[in-house]
Amino acid sequence: MNVPELFDLSQDTAVVTGAGRGIGEGIARVFAGAGASVVLAARRTEEIERVAELIRKDGGKAIAVTTDVTDEDAVEALAQAALDEYGRLDIWVNNAGGSPVSTPLTKLPREEWDRTLHLNLTAVWLCSVIAARHMEDHGRILNISSKAAVGPIPGSGHYAAAKAGVNSLTATLAAELGPKILVNGIMPGAVPTEIMMKALRLGEDDLPALEKNLRLPAGRLGTPEDLGAAALFLCSRASSWITGEVISVSGGM
Repeated sequence: MNVPELFDLSQDTAVVTGAGRGIGEGIARVFAGAGASVVLAARRTEEIERVAELIRKDGGKAIAVTTDVTDEDAVEALAQAALDEYGRLDIWVNNAGGSPVSTPLTKLPREEWDRTLHLNLTAVWLCSVIAARHMEDHGRILNISSKAAVGPIPGSGHYAAAKAGVNSLTATLAAELGPKILVNGIMPGAVPTEIMMKALRLGEDDLPALEKNLRLPAGRLGTPEDLGAAALFLCSRASSWITGEVISVSGGM
């Protein structure tokens, strides 16, 4: 297999949750650029329709399916939509998640703890189980975790705990679903998405100072395209001997 074939997704159908903006949009557009038929999922219909239109204008294939990933029936319908439209399901990216709330754990309302775990951990398990049920051999599941999973994050302990759970879930799913399905994860670092900006109470004018204070070895903050490139590697044939891994894509953070 030559190098272009290693990264060719033209035979694959990929579902990307949380695909209407930020990292999810970046992953979906990179996948489409590699030839994948992309199924965009999110709760905000207008956002995923916008991304689908951009992909189609660039010559790619994409449909938008409004989905709440915490709803089992909705997730099942999402998988079925991929099969109905493209006839197969090869790749599933669990990207939907986040929490805009920043507060110490001792002051965190119970409902926010439950909501965050439900969206960021339980939904990843649910989506993975449903995706695996519909995949043939050589399926790939990719979980988007966070660097918050591996260290103390004052003010975001609920989110960090959920993402630590995603890392553990990734390893166990890889062991249980292999060799039919490969399961890996990515821990993004500082990528100024809408959710990150809200959680850290940052505006666009704050980004140069953040970049300077972080002193990242890579010299800059991340972009959705950076995450898309890493996702392409982990969901392509180039990574066919990698499973159960969660890699940091963080500019050296």
